[in-house]
Amino acid sequence: MKLLRQGKSSASGNPSQSMRTTTGNGIDTSRTIHFTFDGRRYAAHPGDTLASALLANGVRLAGRSFKYHRPRGILSAGAEEPNALVELRTGARREPNSRATVTELFDGLEAASQNRWPSLAMDALGINGVFSPVFTAGFYYKTFMWPAAFWEKVYEPMIRRAAGLGRAADEADPDIYEKATTFCDVLVVGTGPAGLAAALTAGRTGARVLVCEQDSLPGGRLRAEHGEIGGMPGWQWAEQAMDELRQMPEVRIMTRTCVFGTYDGGTYGALERVADHVPTPAPDQPRQRLWRIVARHAIVATGGIERPIVFPNNDRPGIMLAGAVRTYINRFGVTPGQRAIVYTNNDDGLRTARDLHRAGATVAAIVDARTTETPLARDMAQLTGAKLFMGGAIADTYGRLGIHAAVIREHSGLTQRVPCDLVAMSGGWNPELSLTTHQRTKPVYDETLCAFVPGTMPAGMRSAGGGGPARGPPPRPPAPGAPAARPPRGPPMGR
Repeated sequence: MKLLRQGKSSASGNPSQSMRTTTGNGIDTSRTIHFTFDGRRYAAHPGDTLASALLANGVRLAGRSFKYHRPRGILSAGAEEPNALVELRTGARREPNSRATVTELFDGLEAASQNRWPSLAMDALGINGVFSPVFTAGFYYKTFMWPAAFWEKVYEPMIRRAAGLGRAADEADPDIYEKATTFCDVLVVGTGPAGLAAALTAGRTGARVLVCEQDSLPGGRLRAEHGEIGGMPGWQWAEQAMDELRQMPEVRIMTRTCVFGTYDGGTYGALERVADHVPTPAPDQPRQRLWRIVARHAIVATGGIERPIVFPNNDRPGIMLAGAVRTYINRFGVTPGQRAIVYTNNDDGLRTARDLHRAGATVAAIVDARTTETPLARDMAQLTGAKLFMGGAIADTYGRLGIHAAVIREHSGLTQRVPCDLVAMSGGWNPELSLTTHQRTKPVYDETLCAFVPGTMPAGMRSAGGGGPARGPPPRPPAPGAPAARPPRGPPMGR
């Protein structure tokens, strides 16, 4: 897989998708669309997110930190993104603090960075970082106490301008929003391999199944990996499973729908983004719809969230989660860097070295915090030609608006500086178990995973896949001969 070098963009004078590779299972490379970021026009493809399109065009700087205005880049590829918060659209539809990693791109999208002045690259308040030893936690409560009359008129407005994020729209929202209720026998949250398997199993019995996926495409991590299911790439198996589900009359599939809450009586809250992925909703079409879902059973298959690794200056643009790097390479056909260091404490992170190598990037080093060499670490180093540092760590990083080099500390204590423009880090994975904790049910710590997993589950709920198996006693079965509880059937769900 080679990096595409497409020359210059006639609209902006910037390299056009210089980091785009030849493949990506979630984008349509036969069509080109355009968007603007901070007034500059860039090219992209249908299926891109704003984050993947920025990375494809070589844009690593996406924002500034809240307090010190340090440069911030794209860290993740999903809803957990903490850095790349941007303003979308203009006028009455202006929407602040939107995550670039889950913003679906459409032709003509206008996006802008926030929390900077006069520009993202030259932010005057970046000087705050120089004085960070003075700006300790709560310093303003001790510093701005006198004179008291200055607080409302001088101090507070100044602090809010320095620390504020996006700007809300000044005009009334022109769009409409709806709320609705639906009923089902089985609610499946997530369309990764576990969620799709659960939906297929339930659907084949004739049960009324509702499948909710917050993404626009099914598959979850299957779209980020090279694995196979049934002799075919995982993402193709996911689409085949979705095709079978669509043929089942009692199965309804809702993409772009995030299940956010668990309530009494088998009730769940969900938000459907009906028209967030188009410039304007169609006439009489809501922009978003709030759903009240009443389900007899629920399968939580929401996967996991990768943990970062803590090291000095680990917030520079170009330092990303290893799983996110694989997502951009395999789903979006984007290589986030040309010379990378992979920093991990587990075998899963090592797979990023292989995918970077396949995408045409140079893997300069593999830093594994474990002291004992594993067969996979040795194989990845041989495959990529990278230098392997077992028992090593990244001691520091360098670069102003993006990482340029990292200092690697070997197990012996010696250090060396390695040039790079990307660090892919992995500290393992945490199950995404928030839906299992909304009814006074507490997670429990699993020492083998070094993570919390679901404890005793709410009534009618099960977890599957990366969400982790439930710990604790199983729910009490119904008494012999007792009729099964069943919610009101309500109107047919349709497809």
